[in-house]
Amino acid sequence: MTDVRNVYRLLTARLPHHAGTGTSGLVPAPVAAIADPVWLAAQLAASGRLYRFGDRPVLGVLWWYSASSVLLAPTVESLVVTGVALDPTRVTLHLHPDGRLLAATSDAISASPVDALWTALDSAITAVAEVSGARARTLWAIAADSLANRVLWAGGRPEFAVALGGQVKDLPTPRFVSVNGRDYVRRGSCCLVFEATGGDKCVSCPRQRPEERMRRLRAI
Repeated sequence: MTDVRNVYRLLTARLPHHAGTGTSGLVPAPVAAIADPVWLAAQLAASGRLYRFGDRPVLGVLWWYSASSVLLAPTVESLVVTGVALDPTRVTLHLHPDGRLLAATSDAISASPVDALWTALDSAITAVAEVSGARARTLWAIAADSLANRVLWAGGRPEFAVALGGQVKDLPTPRFVSVNGRDYVRRGSCCLVFEATGGDKCVSCPRQRPEERMRRLRAI
């Protein structure tokens, strides 16, 4: 019988740097904490200190861009690597003292991962939208890109991400592009880090001309 320990043994053997590694010294918080407006406001304030930036909706996008990737990691990685889904509603987030989300673990296996993914994402996105003022539609697009990137990072194929993401209610279907024989997420969301830092846009940023994005991807 498959249990959580066996799933993590397989993950560690096949994907040594999965999201459940490196939790030492980090502060655990249940994924349900995201729905706590006091806890979430403190995380947004920590992001504001990190970026030295005060625009609340932008901070909501920046925080969720990282948080969604970490939240989804245990479920997506386990599905890709083992075919068994760790439950996203039972995730523990592991935070650096400065507020960064650096790892995630789950203590249960999900019998219905598609429904569990929607439940976890809907709760978190509703909370982030209400506390930060970021648009829910934007946050769902970020979640789709996070799922797609996690699938690729875990060694999965675009078809896997499209099939999984396409079943999750409210989640935009992940999109991909192949450049120089390598698959990349064709992002529908922007992290807005360039607004907070004044730096350049990410290579795959959707807020640039398509030909510029392709030129930069080909140069990698």
